[in-house]
Amino acid sequence: MNDLHGIIFAYRPAPALGDLTRHRNTCSLPFGGRYRMIDFLLSDMVNAGMTDVGLIVHANYQSLLDHVGSGKDWDLSRKRGGLRILPPFGAAERAHGEYRGTMEALIGVSSYLKNIRQDYVVLARGDVALNIDLADVFRRHLARGSDVTVVCTRRHSGDSSQCQYLRLDGGERVTDVSVNPAHTPDQPESLEMYILSRKLLLELVEDCAAHDVASFSSGALLPRLARLRVDAYLFGGSVVRFHSVRDYFARSMELLLPEVRRDLLSPERPIRTKDISDPSTYYGPSARSVNNLISDGCIVEGEVDNSILFRGAVVEKGAKVSHCVLLPDTHVCRDADVSRVITDVHVTIGAGRRLMGQDSYPIAIAPHTVV
Repeated sequence: MNDLHGIIFAYRPAPALGDLTRHRNTCSLPFGGRYRMIDFLLSDMVNAGMTDVGLIVHANYQSLLDHVGSGKDWDLSRKRGGLRILPPFGAAERAHGEYRGTMEALIGVSSYLKNIRQDYVVLARGDVALNIDLADVFRRHLARGSDVTVVCTRRHSGDSSQCQYLRLDGGERVTDVSVNPAHTPDQPESLEMYILSRKLLLELVEDCAAHDVASFSSGALLPRLARLRVDAYLFGGSVVRFHSVRDYFARSMELLLPEVRRDLLSPERPIRTKDISDPSTYYGPSARSVNNLISDGCIVEGEVDNSILFRGAVVEKGAKVSHCVLLPDTHVCRDADVSRVITDVHVTIGAGRRLMGQDSYPIAIAPHTVV
């Protein structure tokens, strides 16, 4: 895979996620007890043998930088190549504060793209979690002689108004792209992950820059479907993406299912994350834990069921936590009772407090809040 270079889009805002992304972008959103969303795609690339990855950022990315650092935990801290953070230093930096689309983001880092050493590039969103064998996708791309390969899935996982869908010719050839339709069509959902040659990418970037085209899919790909061979790669595994707080809660609860965990956290392709040396979780004499994902560094002295606890979470004696997602350093005090609640970092729920959300409307608590 030394001939494949990774470009990750890590700039997209997600206002529908409210306080969960007010101080971070979606790529650095904690997920699964110890991971961030960006961990999955970085690990997919490293597991495929890729050594050079560019991370396109724009705003609100301090949390992301704190997490990925130099890329050492993904074996991407290198004197030549490795992980590179790409802020908006090019022509696409705009006064309105965000990129209009992925093509505009690529135009903004065009000087970086011209110096890529590899002949092929994979473009992907950093806020989609999946465990995919990118080496197999690349082999298929080369074997079919494709100009562009688009990874897609028949397991619809997102809000149609924020997703893209592919029409196929009965085989694998893409004949049309539907962008953000009002209703979900009976077509594969694009994961907005593409493989193409560096030469073709630079041609598209140059042409789109000259014509002020902001979108890769509708502005660059769709008008060229007749001229380019664009093929689909159907991915059959689990895909996690969030378009609302309810989505985040539902996808988190699905991780409590063994089959989903085996798919996303496959030992054959391990997901790496930032190394934090925490002690083992402590369970008190009166603790009760049933069907949970509990990370290192927690203290559990109360009752916890069907929940996900990140590092540093504390559940005091007499407290009850059910169907919750507690982000790092959440403190649930004595005799509190919380159900279907998402707490951001450094949240304290006072003694005797009772918080009850619903599956369709979980309660999300902003960081550094005392309830």
